[in-house]
Amino acid sequence: METEQTTLVGRGNQNGAQLFRDWFVDLEKSRTDGRHAAYVFVMGSLNEILKTFDMPVVFPEINSLQTAVRRVAGDFLTEAEDYGYSPDICGYVKADVAVQLRGGDHPMGKLPKPSLAVLTNACNTYVKWAEIWERMYEIPIVTIDVPGTRGKRGDPTIRDVSFENDRRYVEAQLRELIQTCEQITKQKFNVDKLRETLTYANTISRSWKAILECNRSTPSVFNALTDGTIYLGVANGFRGSRAGAEYFEQLLEEMNYKAANGIGTVNEEKFRLAFVGVPCYPIFRRFNEFFSDWGGSFVQSTYLYFAAGGANLGFEYDVDRPIESLAEGLLVSVRDAMDSMFHQDQILQTMIDDYHLEGVVYHPIKSCRTVSTGLADGRKHLMAQRNVSTLFLESDMMDKRVVSEAQMKNRIDAFFEGLISRRQIAAANA
Repeated sequence: METEQTTLVGRGNQNGAQLFRDWFVDLEKSRTDGRHAAYVFVMGSLNEILKTFDMPVVFPEINSLQTAVRRVAGDFLTEAEDYGYSPDICGYVKADVAVQLRGGDHPMGKLPKPSLAVLTNACNTYVKWAEIWERMYEIPIVTIDVPGTRGKRGDPTIRDVSFENDRRYVEAQLRELIQTCEQITKQKFNVDKLRETLTYANTISRSWKAILECNRSTPSVFNALTDGTIYLGVANGFRGSRAGAEYFEQLLEEMNYKAANGIGTVNEEKFRLAFVGVPCYPIFRRFNEFFSDWGGSFVQSTYLYFAAGGANLGFEYDVDRPIESLAEGLLVSVRDAMDSMFHQDQILQTMIDDYHLEGVVYHPIKSCRTVSTGLADGRKHLMAQRNVSTLFLESDMMDKRVVSEAQMKNRIDAFFEGLISRRQIAAANA
């Protein structure tokens, strides 16, 4: 007989995995049907507009990490390097190049060719990556230039004259994107369909913010590294869709149930940790086990912020002024994404208090200088400000050739031994 616990607990992971399997099936069908597909990125995908034109949306970042999780990234990286790409550049880019060279063949299905690329300036690699597709397929690329935060990271809800000027600047670019979509699809823009997608996106943002806050409970109700990656994928791939909205409403129900009943992610949560950077996908599960075997649980992660498309803020669009509000949301979310990458120390200090963190794990990676630059300085600053243990663990998000499991495990073991020693000293002093 099924109980509420057996039907709710674990539902988010199972349904999320199924949604992605269905997503790849739909992408393969889109290729067969010859539909116009858009290639986009997680920070500023503008799924809301693209869905009003019924354009299949391809996220190359998600596709690339899937090759690593499925342990086949090495073949894709080698193929791109043999083609002429340097071992030092982004692993996501190289895996995607290999997919294109293979005619769209991917471990999850055959991907459609792009008819359009949409990107923001949130990552400096995005522009050069899109130019690869431009050369390969002779397609238009639309770059939305989003002004970054000026000065110290501040309250994203503040609306002043400077903000309004920036919002109008972004809005003008969105209207140009709409015109480009009309030219490619031969469809007239439908503002009511945009209102519908914005309504679904609002549900996702509202739920995602609440889900993040559920991990303030002890024990934490989801693992920010493993479970969080699944949730992020759905938040991006299904943003602006009914399926995405329903998924996150159900996910929030599951998290609230787990919090109310003290159901955690590890057998016994002993250490509450935050993760900074992008996960180590080549040994994804094993990497997490190095921590969970000690009772360590990743309660929060900066990745859940800068890769969430702004959903972490809980920002909700005003459907009565859809394009204007979409510009506002894009400005706020992309700024927050960039700040979460470049100024993690500020958000981490808030996390330490709100989520009762005992340790912070920094994970700089070879493939992504955008995320990794400054992490050593950020760590030093955080340790000067707060009495918290930190671990600096270098590897990669794609390339297993630079991942040393034995060395990694030794450093993680020493990190937990240090945490235990700190507790013993604190207890003795008390």
